[in-house]
Amino acid sequence: VQLQASGGGSVQAGGSLRLSCAASGGTFSIYHMGWFRQAPGTEREFVAVVSSNGLRTYYLDSVKGRFTISRDNAKNTVYLQLNSLKPEDTAVYYCAAVQNDGRLRLPTLRSDYAYWGQGSLVTVSS
Repeated sequence: VQLQASGGGSVQAGGSLRLSCAASGGTFSIYHMGWFRQAPGTEREFVAVVSSNGLRTYYLDSVKGRFTISRDNAKNTVYLQLNSLKPEDTAVYYCAAVQNDGRLRLPTLRSDYAYWGQGSLVTVSS
């Protein structure tokens, strides 16, 4: 499956952005979809995940209540709504996909994911 992220940009602290990730080349509804981010000089970290059927989500503690992950299986697209942005949210954001293998645990590790998009830069100024 191929993933194409879009929607990044530059905003001031407190602002909002919506990232999109369009999938092609596979059956989108069988994949759990995640978002990760990587700031300069840091490791890529998990941000959020949504289950293949869209019913379950899980977030990094520091983004809970500010970010919302969702998906539209009819459009083969996953979204990440970023609200109340802070300068520390500045990073390249990556979408990722892994096939649902029936386990209860939603994938949150970088090594869990098989497919990655190219990244979209989010810059938050103070």
